Amino acid sequence: MSRALSIEGMVSEPVSFHALAWAAALLGTVLLFVFPDALPWAVKYPSWAVVPFADAMSAVMNFLKTYFSWLTRGITDVLSVPLGFVTGLLAKGWKIGSGPDAWMIPRVSWVGIVAAFTIAGYALGGARLASLAAGCMLYVAIFGQWDSTMLTLSLIVVAVPLCILIGVAIGIVGFRRPGVDAFVISPALDFMQTVPTFAYLLPMLLLFGTNPVAAVIATAIFSIPPMVRATTLALQRVPAEIDDLGSMVGCSPRQKLYRVLLPSGRPLLMVGVNQVIMLALNMVIIASMIGAGGLGYDVLLALRALKIGPGMEAGLAIVVIAIVLDRLSQAAATYRPAAAIPGAPVWQNHPYLSFALLVLVVTTLLSLAFPPLGSLPKAWTVSTGPMWKAAIDWINVNYFDAIDAFRTSLIVWVLNPVRNFLEGFPWLAAVTLLSLAGYTLGGLRLVLVVLPLTLFCAVTGLWEKSMATLYLCGVATAISLLIGVPIGLYAARSDRFQAFITPILDTLQTLPSFCFIIPVVMLFRVGDVTALIATVLFAIVPAIRYTNHGIRQIPVSLIEAAKVSGCTPRQTFWRVQLPLALPEIMLGINQTVLLALSMIIICAMIGTRDLGQEVFIALAKADAGRGITAGIAIAFIGIVADRLLRALARRAQSNLGLA
Repeated sequence: MSRALSIEGMVSEPVSFHALAWAAALLGTVLLFVFPDALPWAVKYPSWAVVPFADAMSAVMNFLKTYFSWLTRGITDVLSVPLGFVTGLLAKGWKIGSGPDAWMIPRVSWVGIVAAFTIAGYALGGARLASLAAGCMLYVAIFGQWDSTMLTLSLIVVAVPLCILIGVAIGIVGFRRPGVDAFVISPALDFMQTVPTFAYLLPMLLLFGTNPVAAVIATAIFSIPPMVRATTLALQRVPAEIDDLGSMVGCSPRQKLYRVLLPSGRPLLMVGVNQVIMLALNMVIIASMIGAGGLGYDVLLALRALKIGPGMEAGLAIVVIAIVLDRLSQAAATYRPAAAIPGAPVWQNHPYLSFALLVLVVTTLLSLAFPPLGSLPKAWTVSTGPMWKAAIDWINVNYFDAIDAFRTSLIVWVLNPVRNFLEGFPWLAAVTLLSLAGYTLGGLRLVLVVLPLTLFCAVTGLWEKSMATLYLCGVATAISLLIGVPIGLYAARSDRFQAFITPILDTLQTLPSFCFIIPVVMLFRVGDVTALIATVLFAIVPAIRYTNHGIRQIPVSLIEAAKVSGCTPRQTFWRVQLPLALPEIMLGINQTVLLALSMIIICAMIGTRDLGQEVFIALAKADAGRGITAGIAIAFIGIVADRLLRALARRAQSNLGLA
């Protein structure tokens, strides 16, 4: 009797549509794997169905180059003026006249710039920040990287204000027009933030040529999104009572915006400025390939010649500059200047700025009589190049067999099987499964994002390259999570370990992507293993940080409640802390995937065979259509991964009652 009732209950329970759809999709995938010849067009995308999107993009770029060269020349001429002035001021000086009667106006003294950074640090953050700023700038000078650093800084000084002006303007439009923000601005920003850096260089190369102005424009376009988002968010978060106060005192909409709303959102706006500076510094390094010069060019030359010493020295100089600019801009976000005294002289209202300018002028004038003040003699500098080379040589001599065994094992047992599986995965099955995952996690709206973006990789003939990109990105993400999540968990349970790991994470986060490649190439040679290790080092930081933060942000009251309920520390961790931290950990996984994808593209320089290689080859051949198409495919992969992981994080929050 009981058995009959149970069978009746099983029959009466309806089978969900999702379960049937997943069962059918998985069964179809297995059948395509077992019988690939039954439907060959569903396994490998047919060549006759490829859409010539790359040719269309090439035609568009040629049209722009032919009929809008007057505009690009005009933009180049306009930007050349401030760029030439700043470059002369910081890096090269000015030559007036010609021949033996010509005379030089010197660049600003390096001593004055070190002093100015020190004064800025003291004004914004006190003695501690002043010491950091002075130490960083002295490091750049003493280790012989001053000239290249000033060229890089010149590009930053021109690109960052350009990003801020354009970003604030677009952010204001997004605030004023929420519909435009939702359907135009936000999708455009998502696309811009997932397009690989190399893809920005191609149109700049074709439209503006190989010169520092092209590098500035590419840097500005790449770095704008955080400023736009920060502006819109800052204006949205201004308390309603402040907005109402502006209306009550009779401000016009324009006056209320510039005198009330923007000043009230200053802290968040400064966070956007901080992000712009960091992105601009990263992009300037990549833009060395189209004439930016500076530290990025030094790193690029070292990478091409496999010279670890010069490459690491230039890379560490980039890290130092990134640290000092990051700390100064963070301090500026919370800085509250004293109220100006009406009628008082400028030097009294702005004492630190006045003192810094005075030091710059005096030291520069003194450099005319004492040249070492203007340019540090090479004999006074030191080099760590021989030390880095000796370290790599020692490792190669003593541990070559172990390194080679590790490399071979990784290729044979991990990389090759995963690559063969993904490259042989039927394209139709992949599109179907991803679309079904989108429907399960986010409904029809998410399907309308996932389906066309995934199909783009197939219909443009880039499916195999996309799978090669996905294989390396997937393995690197998996290894980053297997290492990073446990480290983050341990850091959350140990304040001492967190204090130890934090500066290491800060260094990894500020180290330019090129610098991860150089030492790994010297140890593991060119290939997928080198790309994998460099990507793991680059992408592991979010996995650690978000896991640590997710555990630490759980309210103490919940932990105490678990203890009162009789939970052991192990039970508290597995049943309370880890489930509540899961949404935060999912965000870390999301960021790890996107960072791994961006680094994989850069690793095309060392022989990977994926979409990054398509972009890199297109850049070398100035083939805009090929490079832009591959760049769009990379961006679409990033957007699909981002949307699916975000939906999964929301599902985890909903299951925990946190949504």
